[in-house]
Amino acid sequence: MSTQAISDIIKASIDVKQQLLADAHLVNQIAIVTDVITKAFQNGNSVYFAGNGGSAADAQHLAAEFSGRFYKDRKALPSDALHCNTSYITAVANDYSYDVIYARLLEGLAKKGDVLVGISTSGNSANIVKAFEMAKTIGVTTIGFTGQKGGKMKDLGDYLINIPSNTTPRIQESHILVGHIICELVEINIFGK
Repeated sequence: MSTQAISDIIKASIDVKQQLLADAHLVNQIAIVTDVITKAFQNGNSVYFAGNGGSAADAQHLAAEFSGRFYKDRKALPSDALHCNTSYITAVANDYSYDVIYARLLEGLAKKGDVLVGISTSGNSANIVKAFEMAKTIGVTTIGFTGQKGGKMKDLGDYLINIPSNTTPRIQESHILVGHIICELVEINIFGK
């Protein structure tokens, strides 16, 4: 493996983040989403995360930043990743369809005023699309973390953070960056510096 290949991958990651930084609309979306999540927690609502594969790991990571802690020792915030109950996931996928695993769980758990963050690099993950559709019927605010085009989630979500890339690893790296920004600022908004 050449060091040039490693340098090229690092540069590609930095390039996506520089595009994100230069996009005033996306930076503003991050600020708006931060306020939406802050208000949900302040009103006693929950924030749920959903993803598949690497995006499921990102969902679990970001939910833990809220329910555990980010920088501060503080009260836990009500947040969870919807895929963490494997018995539920396998039962519903087997008995119904993998496409409804998140929608069905939202139907049972979520209430009006909650927030759902759906993470999909393509924006077309059927189970997240169906979760967004279910969220609308409940009154749950939806936030999509996607790649450049936004996929089906672009038109279904209330808010869209569409990372300016079509390359899955670069998109996922930026999803975590944006997620960490939101977690840090929400924590400051609620608990102070």
